Amino acid sequence: MAAKKTRDKRVVITDPRAIRALAHPARQRIIDELYSGRVLTATECAELAGLTPSATSYHLRALERWGIAERAEASADGRERPWRALGTGLQIASQSAESGRVATHAMLRSNVERVMEQFGELPADDPWEDLSSLNRNRLWLTREEAEQLGKELNDVIDSFRKARTATSHPADARSISMLLAVVPTGKPPQDS
Repeated sequence: MAAKKTRDKRVVITDPRAIRALAHPARQRIIDELYSGRVLTATECAELAGLTPSATSYHLRALERWGIAERAEASADGRERPWRALGTGLQIASQSAESGRVATHAMLRSNVERVMEQFGELPADDPWEDLSSLNRNRLWLTREEAEQLGKELNDVIDSFRKARTATSHPADARSISMLLAVVPTGKPPQDS
């Protein structure tokens, strides 16, 4: 298994093989829905991902193997075998080894492309369109400050999550897609 898992927490992925496996666009679409709190069958996931149910079952088993999703309780008649996320959020922790870097870049590219698609899918006359934003900043931080920034940003996101899911949220709530990246740039400071 490549992930730390607790149902009420963020699942952290560190294994480069798992990160690479998650970069597949169909898997990303499935992950988006499962991590929104939905419990879906392979057939429902197939419709979302534009795949056949058998191909989708393959992807779901891969997500299970890497500790991202698991089987939920079967329906009363046992014919439907749904899947669910193993946590409330998913975090990709970059690795310094080359294989980890390549896998992380593939995953990030897939996520950025999906967010850009979502920007493009939002109609100009959508009453929430003015809330769309993309923020890019450059900060000069120590390693400790960068760690603190990442933790505090995740804490803020978690405070807004409020245990809401696709099936349990206020009537006037809407799904919001968010991508947050903290990336060190330039060369690391020299030891003094």
